[in-house]
Amino acid sequence: MGWLHKAAEKGHYMACFKLAGCMYANLPYSREVGIVEEAARVATSAGVFGSHDVPLDILNNLLYWLRKGSMTDPSNRDPLAMLDLFRRQALDGAKHCRNDGCEVVGHYKDFKVCPQCKTARYCSAACQTHDWTTGGHKETCGQFRIDAHCQHT
Repeated sequence: MGWLHKAAEKGHYMACFKLAGCMYANLPYSREVGIVEEAARVATSAGVFGSHDVPLDILNNLLYWLRKGSMTDPSNRDPLAMLDLFRRQALDGAKHCRNDGCEVVGHYKDFKVCPQCKTARYCSAACQTHDWTTGGHKETCGQFRIDAHCQHT
């Protein structure tokens, strides 16, 4: 999350969108990392706070990152349309299983996390085993893990 935040601060549009999506889904550490002081009252001025099941202060920060990302986005995505997409994914679910052949759609919290890297998510033990043996997760698992003694440097 820290690296994602740094890239978003630099204005990388995909990092801004990904950070906002992570905050909307309440992924671990995303809301703590994504808080920005300049974001106060963005959602209330846009008039979008009523239909989302996200606290208003978080919604303000989401819109801050979405607007920042849309400034450099080559496809000119609308921040409010992206916010609506996050809402639909939260209500209807999305494909969160890392196994490429899997088509299971559900809510983020219902997918089990890889116990080693804590980043890959799977809908079942079978998908996790398949991705470990043939999908390439074995080679990448743990690459982005931060050791406990390095977290504060």
